[in-house]
Amino acid sequence: MASQHISLPPPAKRLVLFVADGLRADTFFELDENGTTRAPFLRDIIQTKGSWGVSHTRVPTESRPGHVALIAGFYEDVSAVARGWKENPVQFDSVFNESRYTWSWGSPDILPMFAKGATGDHVYTYCYPAETEDFAAKDASKLDTWVFDKVKEFFLTAKNNATLLSKIKQDRVVFFLHLLGLDTNGHAHRPMSREYKENVHIVDTGVKEIVSIINDLFEHDDRTAFVFTSDHGMTNWGSHGAGHPSETLTPLVAWGAGVSTAQYVHSQVFPDIFLTEWKLENWKRTDVNQADVAALMASLIGVPFPMNSVGILPLEYLNNTDHFKAECMLANAIEILEQYKVKMAQKKATTLNILFTPFKPLTNSRQLDFLRSARLYIKQQKYDEAITVCRTLIDLALEGLSYYHTYDRFFLGVSVVLGFVGWTSYIIVMIIKNHTSFCKPASQIDKLSKDPFRGTFIVAGVLITCFLLIQASPWTYYIYCLLPVPVWYAVMRECRRTQGIVSLVTANPFCQSFGLLLLFALGIEIMVLSFFYRSVLTLGLIAFAGWPLFTKLWTQTRVMTVCWIVLCLLLAVFPLMPVVGRKQNISLVLSSGLVTFLIASLCLRLLSKSKDKSTDKKYFVAFTYQMLCVALSTYILNSTHSSLELKQGLPLANQLISWGILASSFVVPLLSETLLFQRLLSIFLSLMSTYLLVSTGYEAFFPLVLSCLMFVWIVVEQETLSHHGSSPVQKLVTFDFSCALDITQLRHLQLDDIRRSFFFIFFIVTAFFGTGNIASINSFDPASVYCFLTVFNPFVMGALMMWKILIPFVLVSCAFEAIQLSSLLSSKSLFLIVLVISDIMALHFFFLVKDYGSWLDIGTSISHYVIVMSMTIFLMLLSVFVQVLTTKRVHLWGKPKHHWL
Repeated sequence: MASQHISLPPPAKRLVLFVADGLRADTFFELDENGTTRAPFLRDIIQTKGSWGVSHTRVPTESRPGHVALIAGFYEDVSAVARGWKENPVQFDSVFNESRYTWSWGSPDILPMFAKGATGDHVYTYCYPAETEDFAAKDASKLDTWVFDKVKEFFLTAKNNATLLSKIKQDRVVFFLHLLGLDTNGHAHRPMSREYKENVHIVDTGVKEIVSIINDLFEHDDRTAFVFTSDHGMTNWGSHGAGHPSETLTPLVAWGAGVSTAQYVHSQVFPDIFLTEWKLENWKRTDVNQADVAALMASLIGVPFPMNSVGILPLEYLNNTDHFKAECMLANAIEILEQYKVKMAQKKATTLNILFTPFKPLTNSRQLDFLRSARLYIKQQKYDEAITVCRTLIDLALEGLSYYHTYDRFFLGVSVVLGFVGWTSYIIVMIIKNHTSFCKPASQIDKLSKDPFRGTFIVAGVLITCFLLIQASPWTYYIYCLLPVPVWYAVMRECRRTQGIVSLVTANPFCQSFGLLLLFALGIEIMVLSFFYRSVLTLGLIAFAGWPLFTKLWTQTRVMTVCWIVLCLLLAVFPLMPVVGRKQNISLVLSSGLVTFLIASLCLRLLSKSKDKSTDKKYFVAFTYQMLCVALSTYILNSTHSSLELKQGLPLANQLISWGILASSFVVPLLSETLLFQRLLSIFLSLMSTYLLVSTGYEAFFPLVLSCLMFVWIVVEQETLSHHGSSPVQKLVTFDFSCALDITQLRHLQLDDIRRSFFFIFFIVTAFFGTGNIASINSFDPASVYCFLTVFNPFVMGALMMWKILIPFVLVSCAFEAIQLSSLLSSKSLFLIVLVISDIMALHFFFLVKDYGSWLDIGTSISHYVIVMSMTIFLMLLSVFVQVLTTKRVHLWGKPKHHWL
């Protein structure tokens, strides 16, 4: 695509861009408790010299996509998170790239990506060391003062360096100041803290000094434009990444050459009450989308609009002739139209002519009409009409981009649904064939008879392949379209041997079959709703609590039934609590550590006094070490947070011990015996010691309550089997994870096994959403990992927080592994039922995926679908990990003892 230049001379020769990373709009604009502003210089700009408004960001509210939107004008694909928001998944154009020279100062996480994406060597970066981005630093505002000091040194050097001075005095020059102190202070101390609010004043003072230096250097030539904004906001609890207004609303202040001055108005209408709260109701406010800032900056200094920009020029910010505004809007419209034309050409090239349906509101002839009308109006000096035509063209081009982006949606959607239904059907067929008694064995005639479906499906596969080849479709289309063919072929080939299930269903009363089906569907819907409303999990857990009362469990084992009810009700409290991270409470974490230590001490005492002396005394050393780790984790957590509150940083000893506890938690369980309860207790203690280190509040009790419930679930399921007459003679305490079951002892699946699989999926969902939701998981809050590191490192911090999320999953999966073992079921049988349930949920979420509405709604719907789609693969990998964790043993002393069943 060709760059779109503005034909008229621009108002500014140079642009200064200040980006205060993590600055919330309300914290910046509002007055403090004394009725004074935290940013007096910029407040004066708003009221006397410049234009202001709110810049609306999009999800994910992270630093990299925010800066890309501001400087390149488009909303970056979330695939960039795979590189920690640092590297460029694809190269892109930007205002910096289009400038003659750009000098930038700030974070090594942001600046290099714009220099790397620039053509030529005209973008210069000056970064402080990455180690200075320390959340435990005494004063994170030093990151901003470093930038201001370096900029002052730069301009002082320029005065005495003729070559440098000649460069900065040319046109189309950009100075970029990235100010990370606010973001760092917000994470470390929260946006309501004194440190964060004082940092706003430090930034304001620094901006004032830089503006004064620049004006003096260029002799007040009034050819400098200034833009002050932020990449994203921050929640009250110091995180960002989701779509809360505190994260998506950022300040925008512009002044200088080519920018409209402050306008006094009597009234303004906005869908919020911010104007009154900020005492700015009489100064005209102009809101923009974040990508619009790139178009504004390009217009001010006369550089081409970035080629992938989808921002719309906010004309209200421009103080220039109507002719200049019309020319800018025309260039803006042509640039977006070029993107539309490229997208249309790409789609047309991969679609048969007879099947291609163009975007009718913007055909080739209409494009020419719009451009001809706009140029004619400009020639006739009807600039308002020209601007109106350009706005209409931009709207249609953006709508057309969306049209061609989703052009194959129906076609691919049908393929995906066929694949889902086919795969689910195949799993059901495999369950009936291999794990039930309803499948009739294949007769010799069936084996020798010709397969009637093979030819049909081969022809279908060939036709689909030819169709895709003719259309030159991407390789992913072949996967979507061809995958259902072999799946459905396998289903049809096996259906003849599963006809027994049909007779079984028809033999049962209709009301009973319909009731069971309705109950199954209701259970899946409850889990689907829990992705949107965490409180639904509470209802489900309350229902679980009442389940034993409708069975014989109440008469068989009252103690376990009472424990089950109490623990279900306790776990039901967590989804009603605020999501993790909103409020720290270290006292609760310490209490959880104490309770865990007491429970472990009790279990250890019971094991030592057990009449069954099968537990080797030498393995009590491992249990004792794990108890010490729990106590040590509690102490380290308290010590670390106390040190950080005193701004003394993270003690090195605490850091080393924390990493040591984490590393040992993967090994120490393998030292314990593989007897069921001994190994599960060892796994619980190891995981709990790590979980305490990454907890900040009430969530520290979550794995504790969940683990207790899992222990009771194992016992209750054994009692249920006993009631149905299928209980093995062997007691639970003698089960050994490492001893393979005799295949002759394995039983077929029963109707009650569907309930067990449903319980497992429900507990997995509870483990995921019990203390958080999609927004809290997407948000970045490093407070959880302060025991391990405080210097910003997205991959290490992300890995630690991911392990925190996975620990409850491991606990549930270990319990499920124990239930499969004690129920005399093959490891595949129950897992296949789990796959059916997760696939049905995934299909449900596929139909709920949105591409309209707020960006939070769109991102959430996609996240739900991806999570459930990944659940199958994730559970398979988790199952392998849990099998290793439960069955393997490392012998560090003596010869191993063998316990024969």
